[in-house]
Amino acid sequence: MIYCSADGSFIMTHPGLPESWGLAILALMLLTLVWAVRAPLAASGMGRPVLRLPLIGNRVWAAGPGIRLALKLVTVSLFLLVIAAGLFGTSIPERNLASVLTWNLWWSGLVFSIFFLGSAWCAVCPWDALAQWLVRRKIGGRAEPNNSLNLRVPRGLRGVWPAMGLLVGLTWLELGLGITLDPYATALLALLIVVLATASLAVFRRKAFCRYFCPVGRTVGAYSQLAAVELRPIDADLCARCETLDCHHGNAIVEPCPTGLVMGRLQQNTYCTSCGNCAQSCPHGNIAWRLRPPGIEAEQGARPQWDEAVFMLALLALTALHGLSMMPFWEDWMRDLARVIGDSGRLPWSFSLGLLACLAAVAGVYALMAAATRRLTPSRLPFKRYLATFAFAALPLAFAYHMAHNLNHLVRESAGVSRVVQNPLGTSALPFSMAEKQIRHMNMLTWQDTIFALQAGLLVLGFLVAVRIVRQRGAALLEAERAGQGWRLFPMLLFAAGMSGFNLWLLMQPMLMRL
Repeated sequence: MIYCSADGSFIMTHPGLPESWGLAILALMLLTLVWAVRAPLAASGMGRPVLRLPLIGNRVWAAGPGIRLALKLVTVSLFLLVIAAGLFGTSIPERNLASVLTWNLWWSGLVFSIFFLGSAWCAVCPWDALAQWLVRRKIGGRAEPNNSLNLRVPRGLRGVWPAMGLLVGLTWLELGLGITLDPYATALLALLIVVLATASLAVFRRKAFCRYFCPVGRTVGAYSQLAAVELRPIDADLCARCETLDCHHGNAIVEPCPTGLVMGRLQQNTYCTSCGNCAQSCPHGNIAWRLRPPGIEAEQGARPQWDEAVFMLALLALTALHGLSMMPFWEDWMRDLARVIGDSGRLPWSFSLGLLACLAAVAGVYALMAAATRRLTPSRLPFKRYLATFAFAALPLAFAYHMAHNLNHLVRESAGVSRVVQNPLGTSALPFSMAEKQIRHMNMLTWQDTIFALQAGLLVLGFLVAVRIVRQRGAALLEAERAGQGWRLFPMLLFAAGMSGFNLWLLMQPMLMRL
């Protein structure tokens, strides 16, 4: 579909989800909501992983550090190519590998990898690899001395608050200033992140950037609570009897856990970077990858923390903002607001107000529903406990829409990427004509009906998991009273349904192409 913008230029849009799909999803959501309200609550025990992965268990990570090094060399090489293309290549984003690889392929595909691989991206992250090599001055193994000041992170910077601030800032750069359309700015942003990671490693103990500051790593960590894989002890009793805690401290050869975890006490994927140090250093070979029911950690295993709860709600708001900002009417909204407040240029103040409004709206509605839930339940636990506990329901709602939204970018806008790979700097290239954009739109990587089916399935799955989380967390919260009926959780269930409905409406609208 071709859309005429306010300045008279023509822009390609992706078609929205057909109305028939939308009605079917709404009907299924309504039936699920009725069941969730009427069915008795019953807290269940922690689900057991169903299978230890036979091919990629602890042996790959423990005995094959060369595999991880090879993967790091690949990601670092691609990262350096992005830097070179952004700094020295064409300014036409759809012809420059820096923009195409960063925003269309990596950023869109990363979200899908989390479900199947958890936080595996962090294990081969080029930012951390370059920081490690620059500060430690060693390609692999433990560096002694480690060339760091080894200072403790100040108390005010612990938690995920710094990462959330950087994530909001990254969203502002991406959607507000249009950094996705500027290869040079994309390269500068990539270099800035390397500088931050290197400086953090040189000043603080372990890898403070990975645990507290990295917006991508904390997003991956939050979403990986829904992943189908986890790195855990094989025999929990053996970990309980361990006195050396090599998984935490490392040994003479292997670095300690970069985020300070102890494997025997690990209950959630949030801060695990999948680096494999624990598997390599464990003297008993007691750590392995294993499969588990997706979402089981967010339903039962993870402990609610206040800062993490706010981060999860911010993820939900920012994913919705990504969808809103790519609607044809968003530009008209921003121009109308700009006329009111006297904004000009790229309309930074208008977008900033829109961003803050989106964050405040999601947080405000969630707080209102949490307060209503507290009034309907016999428990008199602190209101903050309700806010932290039910925030896990925001994860599958954000994750499902994030994947459904990214499908358009990944499938519709990645066709023909081989031509960009062949000319990564875009030398002598011209901008896409409308005819070329139309051809790329028609020559997708898969059929359009397949995209619609996947998007619908993701939204439904996200809503179902959110409902399960609300019911499981609610049953555990009310365990002392054993309150039976799900109607007591109706406000939080309504929040999940309302956000899913809003995300469905976004998917049914025509969406502007990123490049």
